[in-house]
Amino acid sequence: MQLTVLGGCGAWPTAVQACSGYLVEYAGFRLLIDPGYATLPRLLQHSTVDAVDAVLVSHGHPDHCADLNPLLRARGLSNDPPPALPVYAPHGAVDAVLALDKPSMLAKAYHLYGFTPGDRFDIGPFTTDTWLLPHFVPNAGIRLTTPEAVLAYTGDTGPSSDLLRLAQGVDLFLSEATYIHQVPTADAPYLLTARLAGQYAHQAGAARLMLTHLWPGTDPAIAREVAAEAFEHPIGVAAPGLVTNLREEGQRSNSAEQHDTLRRNN
Repeated sequence: MQLTVLGGCGAWPTAVQACSGYLVEYAGFRLLIDPGYATLPRLLQHSTVDAVDAVLVSHGHPDHCADLNPLLRARGLSNDPPPALPVYAPHGAVDAVLALDKPSMLAKAYHLYGFTPGDRFDIGPFTTDTWLLPHFVPNAGIRLTTPEAVLAYTGDTGPSSDLLRLAQGVDLFLSEATYIHQVPTADAPYLLTARLAGQYAHQAGAARLMLTHLWPGTDPAIAREVAAEAFEHPIGVAAPGLVTNLREEGQRSNSAEQHDTLRRNN
């Protein structure tokens, strides 16, 4: 499994950093996770639009899904449109983005699969487990499992014991870390810090941690240093073009294999 970062900036894009966006590839299948603001140009540096096999959205904030619109335009309005793109999102999460154009314009460009966070389903070769995690709008924590590797992604979330189940024994924990040391009081239930991300990664037994969704202007080196106070394994910070290869075949951890027995009861 390979993860390519398209962007990892929280809230709005900067001159050098797009918002959340990740291309995950396995067995020839390309899954685009969270096409946030300014991620399409970054995607086009790595892939054509018709090479994307599916899209998975964690929640409906535009810094996680706004570029779904230009992606669908680029596919649906081309001279030779590819087949309808499967789009997986929590119910209602992408309605506002899809409403930017009249329904008939892009109707054939996508097929929407709504889900409820907590559901398990397959996307191509990925077994996808989801958790409802605390945020200002319904947000799905996402765990992608293949026979060789496991990736966990928080979307945007506040503190939750479910993060330990989401990230248990994963090869890479992609965790939001909007702030470094402390979240402002009003937002504290709905966002994380680099410090908390490191603590959750340590408690869950993750092999690696990648911090993302940093507030614009945050020093990534400081965020990494703070996360390392609790997590002693490799730590990265999401930046456009960063490519991470997860475990090679046959090296999957026992804790990841055992996760199949820990499916939620909700």
